[in-house]
Amino acid sequence: MAVDTIPVETLTEEQAKAELQRLADEIAHHDALYHGKDKPEISDADYDALKRRNDAIEAQFPQLVRTDSPSQRVGAAPAGIFAQVVHARPMLSLDNTFSDEDVQDFVSSVYRFLGQMPDNSIAFTAEPKIDGLSMSLRYENRKLVTAATRGDGTTGENVTANILTIKEIPTELPADAPDVVEVRGEVYMAKSDFLALNAQMEAEGKQTYVNPRNTASGSLRQLDPKVTANRKLRFFAYAWGEMSQMPAETQWDMVQVFGRWGFPINPLTRRLSSVAAIIAHYSDIGLQRPDLDYDIDGVVYKVDRLDLQARLGFRSRSPRWATAHKFPAEQAFTTVEAIDIQVGRTGALTPVARLTPITVGGVVVTNATLHNEDYIKGIGNSGDRIRPEEHDIRIGDTVIVQRAGDVIPQVLDVVLEKREAGHTPYVFPKACPVCGSHAVREKNEKTGKLDSVTRCTGGFVCRAQAVEHIKHFVSRNAFDIEGLGTKQVDFFFESDDPALMIRTAPDIFTLKARQDQSLTKLENIEGFGRVSVRKLFEAIDARREIALNRVIFALGIRHVGETTAKLLARSYGSYAAFAEAMQVAGPKFGDAWNELNSIDGIGEVVAASIVEFFKEPRNLEVVQRLLSEVTPLDAEAAVVSDSPVAGKTVVFTGALERFTRDEAKARAEGLGAKVAGSVSKKTDYVVAGPGAGSKLDKARELGVEVMTEDEWLALIGG
Repeated sequence: MAVDTIPVETLTEEQAKAELQRLADEIAHHDALYHGKDKPEISDADYDALKRRNDAIEAQFPQLVRTDSPSQRVGAAPAGIFAQVVHARPMLSLDNTFSDEDVQDFVSSVYRFLGQMPDNSIAFTAEPKIDGLSMSLRYENRKLVTAATRGDGTTGENVTANILTIKEIPTELPADAPDVVEVRGEVYMAKSDFLALNAQMEAEGKQTYVNPRNTASGSLRQLDPKVTANRKLRFFAYAWGEMSQMPAETQWDMVQVFGRWGFPINPLTRRLSSVAAIIAHYSDIGLQRPDLDYDIDGVVYKVDRLDLQARLGFRSRSPRWATAHKFPAEQAFTTVEAIDIQVGRTGALTPVARLTPITVGGVVVTNATLHNEDYIKGIGNSGDRIRPEEHDIRIGDTVIVQRAGDVIPQVLDVVLEKREAGHTPYVFPKACPVCGSHAVREKNEKTGKLDSVTRCTGGFVCRAQAVEHIKHFVSRNAFDIEGLGTKQVDFFFESDDPALMIRTAPDIFTLKARQDQSLTKLENIEGFGRVSVRKLFEAIDARREIALNRVIFALGIRHVGETTAKLLARSYGSYAAFAEAMQVAGPKFGDAWNELNSIDGIGEVVAASIVEFFKEPRNLEVVQRLLSEVTPLDAEAAVVSDSPVAGKTVVFTGALERFTRDEAKARAEGLGAKVAGSVSKKTDYVVAGPGAGSKLDKARELGVEVMTEDEWLALIGG
């Protein structure tokens, strides 16, 4: 299935949600091939493009962040070839930037989080981003004891025997090194060594290798260290994990320490203070890139002072104090051969351009999603033009495509000079191509503007919507039922045999009982077998008790992604409490509605969507049948046992002076507290700074404890 390529700024929330689901599955697939099997299907640049698209959508729609999002995980699980190693500290990945404006935003975000004016007082290190394999080297009592790959960021593979063959990596540290040291960096193969290896392979009549990065990864993960030893791998040190004692106070000085200990460090690393200097260094490295003896795909910027790094802290998978500035994407020209319409789970009609195959960034691409009727015409969600009026996209047009953040290319523009007389404007369908139901663009009650998305009005009468809902239900971060992939869901949905058909989610859990009573046996059907059927039923039964957030996400409520589902589960604790509150939360007033809206990260649009879901009798009927088969487990509160605010709900209001709002929220959540956006009866503390207004009044009205910033800091231990 094609993945949407609408510019992020023109996406509707529904489009964003559908696209994030597809991106999560696509990137997970490539993670497994890249990190676990050393058999990538796409280039590193194309992989980065997928992640950039995902991150950009999440930034635009933070309420839709999925638990299986690439922004929530690192790499892929170890493949099982080597023994596993649990990292003492997670090996996180970096967020990416792609333009000078992105770099300015990153630097500004650092100053903003720390509550400082952007006066160039904060230094950053800038180092080439090596295109290799991340590695963590653990030394105890100054001797190398373990070398582990990144893996999924938490658990990697033990490749110590192979690392010992890399002469650039010291096996013993100097006497002044701390007792426990984890040096992290990148294992890579030099271009010159790669070319020499391929020349040797060709001379011996053997298959040559594709690129240095994949060759380095495969070489490092050989079961026979002798093979690794013959591949001439190299290493650059630039980071660290667990340290029993810090030998320096800045990023720059830590890297210099690594150099003194005998590790190779990159000579192009600089310490800079202004955005202009950072971008100039990026440009300089870009000019040197073709002449370097190792592959790089960007420049990494890090806040230099370690105490500021500690204050900035981390997001789920990446630090706030670092980013990778990637080199530009590639563009190409191709022809639109056809425009097809796909229908999604929520009835959205998405036009897809079928392209004359073209190679962009080393990958052959054949289609691009055109998103909606307006995008084809060159109009963005705001109503403003994103292309000149005559540059509408037509069948037969030559178009400019770019792989800059999408699974498939983004159509940037039309080459008008090559348009022929017979290329007529595309007429968007007024009926669903799947079920024939009327297709409409809903009007926003507040703005009076038409929604950019055209939707089928057929609901579950429409096969496309019904089958996509089931695929969502069994997806990785919903019920995650192994053995119910796209092909299997299509098979069960299309079947007219009562013993086989799955038309709604509850039917999944009655499948075995219906099979037991039928002469039609699934194991006798082509594509199945006794073992696969047994495993399918075991996988279904394993989900009869399941985490509350997964159940909420699996319901397919519009605008409710994995992150929102987690917020709801944590806030209400049990499914019974959640469902009861949602059924009495509308219309938009009363305690239940206010409580829902007070959850930080929900908002009125999401809240209204949830309430509407629980008002629909057909939804309630399906949910009731599901609950007769499945037991949602109560949510476990994120509690820090030694924190006095663990499990408490806190609201910050007014102009905070001791810390920024972002810093206050991150610190509170790190201690197990829930940060709400509004005050309710369930609020435990209101932290009020100067200028606190209606929230402070509400707290006093409800008798909620109010404290100053100093009192809050005293409570949480400074």
